[in-house]
Parts: sequence; C-alpha cells; structure tokens
Amino acid sequence: MSELPRLLLVEDDRQLLAMLDTLLTEEGYRVDTAADGQQGLHLGLTRSYDVVVLDRGLPAIDGLDLLSRLRLRGVITPTLVLSALANPADRVAGLDAGAEDYLGKPFDLDELLARLRALRRRHLDAARSLPLPGGRLELDTRSVTLADRDPVRLSERECDLLAALATRPGTVFSRRQLLSLVFDDAESDAVVDTYVHYLRRKLGRTVIDTVRGRGYQLGRGR
Repeated sequence: MSELPRLLLVEDDRQLLAMLDTLLTEEGYRVDTAADGQQGLHLGLTRSYDVVVLDRGLPAIDGLDLLSRLRLRGVITPTLVLSALANPADRVAGLDAGAEDYLGKPFDLDELLARLRALRRRHLDAARSLPLPGGRLELDTRSVTLADRDPVRLSERECDLLAALATRPGTVFSRRQLLSLVFDDAESDAVVDTYVHYLRRKLGRTVIDTVRGRGYQLGRGR
C-alpha cells in the first residue's frame, strides 16, 4: 500500500506553522510540526521523513545547527530551508550546512510546493540505489550487488529493513523503531532479530552491526 509522503516542518512562527501545516496536509503530506530546534532535532533523529522544511531562526537550536547535527548523525532527508535571511551569503551558508534548497521569506506558496515536489523527485531518483559496506542495494530489483559476487535477491521485508538502515547509515535504530518502520503488522520486536539474521546469512555478518543495549545500524565494513 502506498503511503503519503512524510514531512517534518520546523517553524517558530505559530501562525505560519499552522498555515503551512494545513496547506501541506491538503497537498497530500503527512506533516509533523516542531516549534523549536530541540523538538525538531528529536523528531528528525527518531522518525523517518521524505522531506524537511526548516526555518533558520529557531529557539533552543538554530536551524542550520540543527541541520548540521542531523547530517552528522547520518540523516540524509532532503531539506528546504525557509528563512527571512535570504541574501546570497545566507543562501550559501544554508547550502553549505547541508540543505538541498533554500527559499527566502516572504515566499510564494505555489513556488514552495513546486520546490518540494522537485526535491522529492530528485531524492527518489537518487535513492533507488543505496550504498552498503562493500556494495549497493538496488531497490527496484530488491537485490544487493557485492564485490566478486553475483547479485543477491532479497525478500520484500529483508529489502525494507536493509533500506531503512542504509538510508540513515550513521543512525542506531532500536528494535522498536525498526518494528514500527518495517514490520508494523507484527506484535513482537523479535521479528527484527529474525530478519537481521536472514540478511547476515545472505550478505555476511558485517552488513549490519549490533550496538549492544541499543539496537542495530548499517555495518561499517570492518
């Protein structure tokens, strides 16, 4: 079943936040909102999104600092910075911090929506192939290509689990998070351990690292 794209909106102007929440929901996004940088960082690290819209001048944590922290933790979600700071130097600072696009305030709503559509198209095109330690995961064929080996076919759930880890390679996921992301119809998080075992059996033990007491992350190829 195809799901609506998930969007994280971080904006401290409550009136603008409510307006954009309504607009983006009507446009077909599932929107999570945050009114300060600390809440935005928490959501960005604990949930998966298709796109992020981020203000710069946020309470608690500045928007560009928030974005840099997400990138350092391996979160590669395409991000549009929406800010009243819109001179060329400000735009360069935003792009250098890891943003894929930058739009100054005040802005045209149709342009914002068009930029988000373009961001998602570019990201989806790039995300059809994800890097792994020693190879790549091809989402269209659900196969893994490793050096000196024939492609290895994965089941749908194996592919979904590996893709969740590969999309955010620096992030440690708890079993409960992976259960929600990949196995939402399962009752026990033991199913996560089972599918990690399946993937290691097919691809080798280094494809997924166990982080004791915390969960799993994409392997580092050691």
